[in-house]
Amino acid sequence: MYSRTIRTRPWPGVLVKVRKEQPRRNPTRRPWTVLLQWSTRSAAWDCHFEGVRHGETGASGAMAESLEEYRGELTGYGYRMLGAYAEAEDAVQEALVRAWRNIDRFEGRSALRTWVYRIATNVCLDALASGKRRALPMDLAGPSGGSTPPEPPQDSVLWVEPCPGGDPEAAAARGESVRLAFVAALQHLPPRQRATLILRDVLGFSAREVADLHGCTVASANSALQRARATLADRRDAPDDPGAGPSNDGVRRVLAERYATAFTRYDMEELSMLLHVDATLCLPPYAKWMRGLPDIEAWLTGPAIGCRGSRLVATTANGSPAFGQYRASPDATGYVPWALQVVEFRNDRISGITAYRDTDRLFPLFGLPDRLGSEEE
Repeated sequence: MYSRTIRTRPWPGVLVKVRKEQPRRNPTRRPWTVLLQWSTRSAAWDCHFEGVRHGETGASGAMAESLEEYRGELTGYGYRMLGAYAEAEDAVQEALVRAWRNIDRFEGRSALRTWVYRIATNVCLDALASGKRRALPMDLAGPSGGSTPPEPPQDSVLWVEPCPGGDPEAAAARGESVRLAFVAALQHLPPRQRATLILRDVLGFSAREVADLHGCTVASANSALQRARATLADRRDAPDDPGAGPSNDGVRRVLAERYATAFTRYDMEELSMLLHVDATLCLPPYAKWMRGLPDIEAWLTGPAIGCRGSRLVATTANGSPAFGQYRASPDATGYVPWALQVVEFRNDRISGITAYRDTDRLFPLFGLPDRLGSEEE
């Protein structure tokens, strides 16, 4: 039986073949080969299907390629379901392996995409069976003042994590469906309602397709969708908020550039012009978060005054501008990672900043350097 758990880190670029031999009980089933390659970007194994299997024509290779083509969109689906990019990657790899191992059971009565999504949904539901959901700091408690330092990190909390990449313009066209606030709101839904809402409202599946995917009636699928929509509508950051983002991607880009300049200069006056009046700042893995310009400024000029003189390196997270923040190293020879800032927008203003401190894991995932030289000032 194939297992993806491999604990020994290989040399970069090592390619390992894992082959499942032809089962004696069913001689019609063919052997398959999976390629595993170590990814230095995600510090994990990347799983790909070999296009040519032993003794077969190109049709089987075409099917393997068809399954592989769904990897990207399935990862987005898994991320919305699970709230963590690494877990989504694992779930997608498990789903594709299951699909390949059971390809003989695909009878063509539904589209291949629907069949693969059914498998991916089941993998995600299995992962969510423990009942422990991911959250952002504002899901745990109310806002606190900016003049006081945070309590010790809450390592027992599973945080909603950022997703690398994503074209900001494409994200706007998708209705901000990958932004952190929306992904965090999804975690409040029961898993099956969560899947139903994502499949219907984000991915465009029909009611009949979702019903077939869940093995329920159309009426049941529609009822689950209505309950999910009602739950999200009751939350502050409802995904259908018409003011969820800037009027166009150009405004977003300009705001991000102005923010980077203002933060680097530690210009509180300029920052106050860019931030929404009720903007939020949260700091996973700390449960502390702040709302409103006075508390954010009090934080930046008080407990976080050490951020003065930081350097920012632009990247993209959840389809929004993001920045790797670097603070001066203790030996004054350069700048070292401090936080990954994910910036979100509302009504042509910055509505939220989430500063993740897990730089050892997140900076490699986002392709950010592990150090900046002093010449980059």
